[in-house]
Amino acid sequence: MSTLRVLHVDPERGFSGGETQVLALARHLAEEGHEVLVATHPAGGLAPRLRAAGIRDLPLLCRFGHDPVAGMALRRQVLAHRPDVVHLHTSRALSLAPYLPWRVVRVLTRRMDYAPRGSGPYVRWLYGGMDAVIAISRAARAALVARGIDGTRVAIVPSGVETQSFRDLDRAAARRALALDADARVLVIVASLHGRKGHAVLLEALARLAREGTRPLCLAAGTGPQGQELQDLATRLGLGAQVRWLGQLDDIRPVLAAADVVVMPSLAEGLGVAAIEAMAAGRPVVASAVGGLPELIDDGEQGLLVAPGDPAALAAALRRCLADDATCARLGAAGRLRAEAFSTVAMARGTEAVYERALAARPAARRR
Repeated sequence: MSTLRVLHVDPERGFSGGETQVLALARHLAEEGHEVLVATHPAGGLAPRLRAAGIRDLPLLCRFGHDPVAGMALRRQVLAHRPDVVHLHTSRALSLAPYLPWRVVRVLTRRMDYAPRGSGPYVRWLYGGMDAVIAISRAARAALVARGIDGTRVAIVPSGVETQSFRDLDRAAARRALALDADARVLVIVASLHGRKGHAVLLEALARLAREGTRPLCLAAGTGPQGQELQDLATRLGLGAQVRWLGQLDDIRPVLAAADVVVMPSLAEGLGVAAIEAMAAGRPVVASAVGGLPELIDDGEQGLLVAPGDPAALAAALRRCLADDATCARLGAAGRLRAEAFSTVAMARGTEAVYERALAARPAARRR
């Protein structure tokens, strides 16, 4: 495709799955010769990672949704840099869309599997102002259609990971580095500490297993507003020594290498980058049958799916995996093959195709 100047907008302060996708997409576009700019929180987690990758970041301090000061700042950035495409990556970024010059081509990525908040007419107006909308899964697209957004205008481009970087992980070395016994049974959850990620359900499931005499070690990677609440819950359930809270990790591969099973007990999930990473690493995934996760995992083939919010069902699935190494190996091998369809390259190429279609529909908007 022809060379583009693309301005990505992700004003979030944290760094989680969405930001990993923005970073990966920006890297790929830059490698393909496109000019890439990213407007992001100046003190957020994305900015330093962009700089390390040689990608220019523009400061965008958005204090809340529909922040007029941030909206005008973004407008000035667009007028100064004249991008071919402005790609909005979060709801907060979308709330700034009315401040964009009307001629600029606007693309939005929606990563959630629940309907956008706000009144129906407002949501339809805001999304109707996009030249293209990307949903990361069929579930995310369905949530948009449920709010009256024209499904024919929503392209599905799944999230992607650098699958090759998760191959050939050294389990023994990872366990030594984490001070884990070689024969310990280890569960891993990689998720921000928010209610929708289902940590509380996992803790209840672990308590059930503990009452039966099964006590796997659980490594929890991630940060979030419910961190202390979850740690307190683990203590009340008698799991204080069984759950290790690792905080935010720049490289999740050593933790995945040490895992026997990766758990995603989400109550809502647009697709599940952490599940793709686990599958690419050849680790079996036990996940909720919610959002886009069933689009990644066929129950009993690449992992096990359970009803969301059901500690008993989750405990049963974990019990099955922990007791059967052959099942774990089979699920992990099949998951690794499935993960190849969710590579960063596939995600980036799908996004580039959306850009080209949007620009072709509005040729006068192209600046160079």
